[in-house]
Amino acid sequence: MRNYNLFRLTSVEGLCCAVPESSAVPAFIGSGRWTFGGKLAQGCAAPRDFDDRAADTAVRFNGFYLFQTVDRRFLA
Repeated sequence: MRNYNLFRLTSVEGLCCAVPESSAVPAFIGSGRWTFGGKLAQGCAAPRDFDDRAADTAVRFNGFYLFQTVDRRFLA
């Protein structure tokens, strides 16, 4: 797994955007509606709903990976 910066949408519980550390943060993240949620790094526990293969595909096409999680560790 690559390293990601994780952002959470403040208006929708559990909606997250993972952006590779080596990539630019998408413009919509700077809208004030998203908060930084930490880093996902190799060897660290990712949210249970995070799909590494889907993330690789999404990043290849979009530059980021949107997913929804019910993992309480990442909702605070």
